[in-house]
Amino acid sequence: MAVERESETSQRILAVVLDALERGGYQGVYLQEVARTARVSLATVYKLFGTRDELIVAALEQWMTRTSYADLAPPQPGESLYDGLMRLFRRVFEPWERSPRMLEAFHRARSGPGGNRLDAQGLVAVLPAAAAVLQGADPLYLEDIGQILTGLSHGLIGRYVDGTMEITEILPTLDRAVRRLTTDNAAAAAAAVVERADPATTIDRTRS
Repeated sequence: MAVERESETSQRILAVVLDALERGGYQGVYLQEVARTARVSLATVYKLFGTRDELIVAALEQWMTRTSYADLAPPQPGESLYDGLMRLFRRVFEPWERSPRMLEAFHRARSGPGGNRLDAQGLVAVLPAAAAVLQGADPLYLEDIGQILTGLSHGLIGRYVDGTMEITEILPTLDRAVRRLTTDNAAAAAAAVVERADPATTIDRTRS
């Protein structure tokens, strides 16, 4: 019974924290206010979660499970690599578009104490679905795609949090990157070499 009551108390606290994150972002979580709203003592909050950082990470883990990581379906027959990757990206990022402060909170919590838990959760949730989409591809190709898209995703999130990019620009940017990575770009690369080798073309482009 004590364990059950403790679990109910934890869920009540997490619900209050999630509401605070939705309204005020990472900086909008004040433990005294959380304790008051959840009708528990501050000592209980610390007993159950240890620190403010651990509490926020726990709340974000719950939110991600219910939203971004829910229903990560396997590929449909005939689904292209581009379509499969973008389907996963949209599933993860669209809840953040609807709740921008949660993305800001995720970014800041991921960079703080215990943030590795959020990375680990993402791998466990997304990796099986991504592996199904990428099944049969060359392992080195997969490794390159994974590193490029992971780095790009984190960079775009950072730009949003820094205020240099709108949240609605993230998915279109990822869309262009995935299309480039999954398409034969030899013709575009060759055209660039031809244009570079033609002085007249270079001059015309400089003047335009």
